[in-house]
Amino acid sequence: MKTHHYIFLTAALFVIVFYDQDIGLNLGILAIVYALLTLFKTPERNRTRTFLILFVTSMLSSFAFIWYRDFPSLLAVVSSILLLGYRSRNRKLKILFLIPVFIINSFTSIFRFFSFDAWLPKKNISGVWQKTLAFIVIPLVFISIFFGIYSAGSDHFAALFTDYELDINLWQLLSLSVLGFFIAFNYWNYAVERFIYKNNYLLDDNFNDQSKVQKATYSFLDLDAERTSGVISFLCLNILLVFFIITYNYEQFYEVSKTPVQLSEETHERVNAVIMSIVMAVMVIMFYFKSGFNFDPKAKLMKMLARIWIILNAVLVLSAALKNYEYIITYGFTYKRLGVFAFLLLALIGLALTFIKIQKQKRNAFLFNGMTWYFYGTILACSYVNWGGIITSQNMKRKDFAVNYHLEQISFSERRLLKYADEKKDLQLKKKILEKVKEEKAKPFLSKILYYETLKE
Repeated sequence: MKTHHYIFLTAALFVIVFYDQDIGLNLGILAIVYALLTLFKTPERNRTRTFLILFVTSMLSSFAFIWYRDFPSLLAVVSSILLLGYRSRNRKLKILFLIPVFIINSFTSIFRFFSFDAWLPKKNISGVWQKTLAFIVIPLVFISIFFGIYSAGSDHFAALFTDYELDINLWQLLSLSVLGFFIAFNYWNYAVERFIYKNNYLLDDNFNDQSKVQKATYSFLDLDAERTSGVISFLCLNILLVFFIITYNYEQFYEVSKTPVQLSEETHERVNAVIMSIVMAVMVIMFYFKSGFNFDPKAKLMKMLARIWIILNAVLVLSAALKNYEYIITYGFTYKRLGVFAFLLLALIGLALTFIKIQKQKRNAFLFNGMTWYFYGTILACSYVNWGGIITSQNMKRKDFAVNYHLEQISFSERRLLKYADEKKDLQLKKKILEKVKEEKAKPFLSKILYYETLKE
């Protein structure tokens, strides 16, 4: 099949699965079709290990959305499909360029649409396809556009058509057609500007030979002064961080216990301070080790101090994680408290990558390239696991288990709550849960969430 076949096929499928439906099973089905067609369309040379992994994660994310239909699974399926389509045509282009490519194509799609020679067959189409395009599709597009304009400008003109009973929502059909074509066109026919290809080297992980030459970074500082500045900075920062770790842990573990509200506020403030500290620590290391110092034989002391600082920052992260764990043991699981662990884990990964950057003499881009994939992995982990079920099952063991909170605020907790209602013989709770399940099961097939279909009424 040619590019225009993929565009028209997926645009038509978009209209079919979303017409008169809420988002649910339909988006997962559409994503699976996109992933399979992308695999089929991708040439063998571009089916790298990364591409195949992205194909698998796209399929898993699609099934996760079919099962849960929540924001994390939506984020996972959209990012997976975009990464898959991006990798299917660009083996070596850095993944961070996906964002500017996506933004540029969103704005230039209207101009690329009218460049028919670029995406429609250059030779004459014979037979049915030619007649369908010339006699039906093109006139219908223009009629639909001007029908909308004239209807908005004249109530009497609109009444000529609204007086007739049609079992078709024309506005919805038109909107879905435009949106479906916009998505399909930009997915199958996106363009990568030449300046992006030219600047791809800026995100390389390794230094080129020219960057290994020892020279001062700034004209107002010679190499020795800059090296000494790094040693003094890291030495002072290490001493400062040691005192901060001591005071930080004293405040967390030895001060007089506070009320739950005060403890919650202080915990989140301290975690935010730790994360900000880690970000600044990585930026300082990036500042000093962005070029020649990675290969400077006289910078061994500065490298050692930088490694010590990374290790001390890791100790700080572990201290914050330990306090968050204590907070969970005392007051139970919530999304925010689990989210704190996710951010702290990403902070540790960032520190580990920074350590590798110094050890393996990598460019700063190595950190951005690596962290992008770890952020993507975090999104996948959030979408594949029923964290609401885990929170509910763990908190059920507590004497202060808040039933209404878990029923109203925690997603996909119904299975655990039904078990809890049976154990406690709480018929009113069971009735509330079953009413919610019944409401979800009553939705049209393509709008369903499979999780609720597996619950017995």
